[in-house]
Amino acid sequence: MNVQPKLIALCIKRDRKAEYELYKLSYSYLMAICMRYSRDKDSASEALNMGYLKILNNLTHYKPEIPFKVWIRRIMINTLIDEYRKNKRERERLQYVDDYFDTVSYSDVNEALSIMGCKQIFAEINKLPEATKNVFNLFVIDGYSHKEISEMLNISEGTSKWHLNAARQRLKEQIEESMLVTV
Repeated sequence: MNVQPKLIALCIKRDRKAEYELYKLSYSYLMAICMRYSRDKDSASEALNMGYLKILNNLTHYKPEIPFKVWIRRIMINTLIDEYRKNKRERERLQYVDDYFDTVSYSDVNEALSIMGCKQIFAEINKLPEATKNVFNLFVIDGYSHKEISEMLNISEGTSKWHLNAARQRLKEQIEESMLVTV
């Protein structure tokens, strides 16, 4: 994504054509971020539009020494986290797995990952409870530390670590199950 300073300047002046051009340039990048944190394409589109509006409203605060792609990514992730906090009471409750039995070896799971496509892996991640999925995405995909995640989601670092461990465990189980189905 190559955004020229001239385009940003026009967007600051509220030039609608420039805003639309910026939207087209950043759409796929921002939508990919939204899809990682959303249950479906409709909620991802809704989050994208909210985030894009924040981007446009805060363009005057953009500093050219920061890469534009990094700046809009941060705004989009913060928008998604704000939505997560807002809907916290409505989210599903986590189900704790009491009994776990190792049915497939780690090598089979690693083999499964090499066979699975991105869409299948994304679908498995999407099956995680929302809080666990968000921590997993923030830590594994976006590279945030547990401290940063705890501040973003208003949880303790220990809870962040627990969610990451739960995500890994649950993904392992889901991949094992899918391997049993395909065998």
